[in-house]
Amino acid sequence: MRKKRVLVLTHEDLVPPDDIAGRPDAEVLEYKAEYDVVTGLRDLGHEVQPLGLYDDLTPLRGAIQNFKPHIVFNLLEEFRGEPMLDHHVVSYLELVQVPYTGCNPRGLMIARDKALSKMILHHHRIRVPRFAVVPAGRRVRRKSTRLEYPLIVKSQVRDASFGIAEASIVHNDEKLAERIEFMHAKVGTNLIVEQYVDGRELYVGVMGNTRLQILPVLELEMRRLRSDAPRIATEQVKWNTKFQKRRGVKLGPARDLAPEVERLLVKTTKRLYRLLQLSGYARVDFRLDSEGQPYFLEANPNPDIGYGEEFAEAAEAAGIEYEPLLDRLLAIGLRKD
Repeated sequence: MRKKRVLVLTHEDLVPPDDIAGRPDAEVLEYKAEYDVVTGLRDLGHEVQPLGLYDDLTPLRGAIQNFKPHIVFNLLEEFRGEPMLDHHVVSYLELVQVPYTGCNPRGLMIARDKALSKMILHHHRIRVPRFAVVPAGRRVRRKSTRLEYPLIVKSQVRDASFGIAEASIVHNDEKLAERIEFMHAKVGTNLIVEQYVDGRELYVGVMGNTRLQILPVLELEMRRLRSDAPRIATEQVKWNTKFQKRRGVKLGPARDLAPEVERLLVKTTKRLYRLLQLSGYARVDFRLDSEGQPYFLEANPNPDIGYGEEFAEAAEAAGIEYEPLLDRLLAIGLRKD
């Protein structure tokens, strides 16, 4: 690819430094993906300008006028602290006709809403767990939902395992009420109460707009959890490196998948990617039950693109190294077919 001017769009607190030498791991982890992308693009020879936003688009307008980027590498996941507002920033890029990496505004809006995406896919006969929505500040009577225990309680719109812990899995009405009250206080959003599917946690990466490339299926393994602990991607599993080492958390290519299951995952991922009107790149999360049936959990448009994270690991399993992956995402953003 010819060298481009790339504006890397991030949260204002996550603009990475030019050098991370000597900085504490806990600090670097906060902006690791942003640092990896900026550094990788510069190593490829692109002219890169990071830009942090919070609640004002004026800096973005100024950067577009002055830097004149060929493309925006979009790493922004919220606006004014709200995950459901990030698609408006992408809509602005559409209005001023600046290409960008990742998902279009409509796909972002649909996929961010776990309940809406599940309703769409259920309508099209894609297997999803039964669920109910609990609006912020409300309570729910489990009997009225026709759900059966165990259930899992999570935010309807927040991602990155925010608020998910072992206690998210509940087995009776008392614990359900406690968890709903706790989560409303913690995240302040509507909640989704969902039938818990016990089984393997699988991730399927996909790139493209109309012509799609499916990456090798990855599996999240937790080899040293307690025998009675639920095997779910909690905040600890996702972000706590000490916990990951202690509990044998490992991400790698899914082993011993039956060929027909793998074919079904590929077919289902392509179908739901289009039904949810996604574009650019995404990671789709499934649970595979004991009978080999995949259940859609959620679609993650613009997933963590940091080196060594799920999407980059899947690309590497497909023979795509990290820097060529960044170039591939730029090419997809510049080409909307």
